[in-house]
Parts: sequence; structure tokens; C-alpha cells
Amino acid sequence: MKYKIALHKSEEGFSVSVPGLPGCWSQGETEEEALANIQHAIREYLAVVAEQLRGTDVREIDVAG
Repeated sequence: MKYKIALHKSEEGFSVSVPGLPGCWSQGETEEEALANIQHAIREYLAVVAEQLRGTDVREIDVAG
């Protein structure tokens, strides 16, 4: 699965967010560390969403465009 991320350089290092997953963000002292951290944050975010949806009627829809 691939997600678009927004990577921002700052004086402290790098911050990174996932526009498609509101509230999913991380940071790191280096770009590599920030990217590894956001991968972990995405996995944790999706695990929480899966838990919240457990027992509900979940479906997928295809959006062309």
C-alpha cells in the first residue's frame, strides 16, 4: 500500500505527515529516520482504524479519476 506524504525540513530535523490520514504525522533528526518513523505511524494508525471498524459492515468502492 502506498501513501502520499508531506516532508518538511526544519532546524530540528524533518517532520512528515500523511494528508490522506488526518492526524498521522511523525518526525526524525534525519530524512531517513523521519521516513522510517512515518512508516511505523501509518501502520499504527491503520491498526487503530481496523480495531474501530471491527464488527461493522465495511465495503470498498472504486473511485476513478
